Amino acid sequence: MTGFFQDLMGMGGMTDQVVAMDFLIAAKTGVRNYAMALTETGTPEIKATLTKQLEEAIDLHEKISTYMIERGWYHPWNVNEQIQLDQQNIQTALDLP
Repeated sequence: MTGFFQDLMGMGGMTDQVVAMDFLIAAKTGVRNYAMALTETGTPEIKATLTKQLEEAIDLHEKISTYMIERGWYHPWNVNEQIQLDQQNIQTALDLP
């Protein structure tokens, strides 16, 4: 979304943060689903495929997390900072026109 439309909608730079958080949540879900499927598989071939996909999903999660941490959008090691950031984001969403 261009800066013009973000400003018009009252979101500023928040759109990138929202998209990144959505992507992170999807990546976490993928890791969880691959891990679950891996425990249910019956053949070595499927197990090898799911293991590879699980490793790729974990790598993707790490990349997204690092991206968000570098921008100050995610504080996984400091719960108090994360709660404060979440509260700010909630207030921003509530203040949207």
